[in-house]
Order: sequence, then structure tokens, then C-alpha cells
Amino acid sequence: MAIPESQLDTWSGVGAGVGSKETYATVRLALDRNDAPYHRKGKDVSIFLQGSYGNDTNVYKESDVDVVIQLSGSTFYFDLRLLSLSESQKFEKNYGSDAPYGFDEFKVDVRDQLRNRFGDAVTVGTKAICIAAGNGRRKADVVVCVDFRRYISFENLWTQNYVPGICFFTTSGTRVVNFPKQHSENATAKHQATKNWYKPMVRIFKNMRNRLITDGALEAGVAPSYYVEGLLYNVPNDLFGRTYKDSFVAIFNWINNADRSTFKCANEQYKLLDVEAHVTWSSTNLNRFLDGLRTLWNDW
Repeated sequence: MAIPESQLDTWSGVGAGVGSKETYATVRLALDRNDAPYHRKGKDVSIFLQGSYGNDTNVYKESDVDVVIQLSGSTFYFDLRLLSLSESQKFEKNYGSDAPYGFDEFKVDVRDQLRNRFGDAVTVGTKAICIAAGNGRRKADVVVCVDFRRYISFENLWTQNYVPGICFFTTSGTRVVNFPKQHSENATAKHQATKNWYKPMVRIFKNMRNRLITDGALEAGVAPSYYVEGLLYNVPNDLFGRTYKDSFVAIFNWINNADRSTFKCANEQYKLLDVEAHVTWSSTNLNRFLDGLRTLWNDW
């Protein structure tokens, strides 16, 4: 039998935000102190939330708060693959030398700043600097990143066109590029275009994923929240609405029958599936997620 509307209604709600706003405020205050090493060096940074809390798609069991600190202005990394040879040469002529203050030094400064405030609660992970929960504070992951530019065209310093994003490097040296602001803006536009049904349906899909994990029917990490948001971003707007049951059935059936190779991430800078490691979902994991959803729905 199908999952009842009452259960879907419960799953559609925003998870408890108690502690998340306070955690973000505490971490932001620590990072934005005037005596932070990067501020003393005259560097501009921006600090913002990303992930489920930043996009209002958090559900009850989510606890980690994802904070981004971005070095802006003085340093950027880039992708020139869309430029012609002559445009690439012009770019190299204008931006020939490396920036004196890059990602590695910035990350060390952020780590030291956090350790000055949170001490042994701070550890450096593969992708983020982690702050353990404590003193009423949720666990927080601080992503240290710098500006990134995906160039569309380049003539000179005054005539250039690029898509702005962020990038960071894992501890193994792999560069990871993402576009969180575009993701957030596009998700909000999708939410409005679906008459405010998009984000509740994302939360339903995420709560169903969590139920599958709790039941041992799906491994953690198979269906990250970022990709679930991207998956539903591709669904036609007119399939959202009426009831949660109707919406789930229409959305699931459309995804199941669609040409998923055309799906885009919500940031619209990548395809959703099987393109670039670290920023796209594997079709194998998506299929495992869909199989789990089908079983959960039919066997409720």
C-alpha cells in the first residue's frame, strides 16, 4: 500500500532548526574577527551557509551545519576550456603570474583561526575543516574555498565573461569546483515556479532516504541531499501540487521513465550524472535510491 498523506505531510516539514542558526552565528563570529590572519593580511572573505540549512531543505535528522568561507578578489582559479586558442593566449598574457596568497596559505590561516577559538574540537578532514559538537553547538563543517571562474569569453581585463563559482582542494590535491550561489538561487526559483511545492517534496524524498538508511535498506552516502535537490530540480513544474501522494507518484514515475542523461545539477553548470567526480552523482547510486523508494512506497 502507498505511504499515507499524513506521513508525507509530516516528512514535508522543515526540520528543527534549533541550534543550527546559533552554530552558524558562533562559527561566523570566530571566522570574522578582525584579528584573524587573513584579515590582518588585508584579504577579503565572505562567509555563508550552504547545503540543506542554507537552502531550507533540512529535515529532522540532519545535524551538521555547512559553512563556507571564501577568499575573494585577490586569488582565483579558472577553467578556460570554452575559450578559443586566441582568447586563452590573451588570458595568459593578462593573468600570467600566480597570486602571492593562494588556497593553501588561506586554509592554514582559517584552520589556525578556528583552533584559536575552538581548540581540540577542530580537525582537518579530506574536504572540510570539522568542528565537533559541544557547548550547545552542532557539528559544523567549514569549507575553505577561493573564487573560481568558468570563462565563456575573454578579450581583455575589461571585456571578459565568466560564470563565478568556488573551488577548493582535497587533502590529496584534487580540485573540486562548485557553484553554490547559483544552486541556491535556482532552487528558490524552482520553489516559486512550483507554487512552493519543490522544497517540501525534496524534504519528503530526503526523509524517505533516511527511513531506508534506518531500515538498513540503503547505505548512507548513496543519495546525498545535494543530488536529491538536483534530481527534483529537473522534474517539470506541473507535476508538483494537488497532494503529496499525487506529487510523489507523478514525480517518481517521470524520473523513472525520463532520459536521465539530460538531467542537470541545480546550479545548471554540470550534468547531474556521471560527468565529473566529486560534483556529479553516479547512475548506479541513483538507481539504488529509486529502487529503495519504490520498495518503501509499495511495502508500506
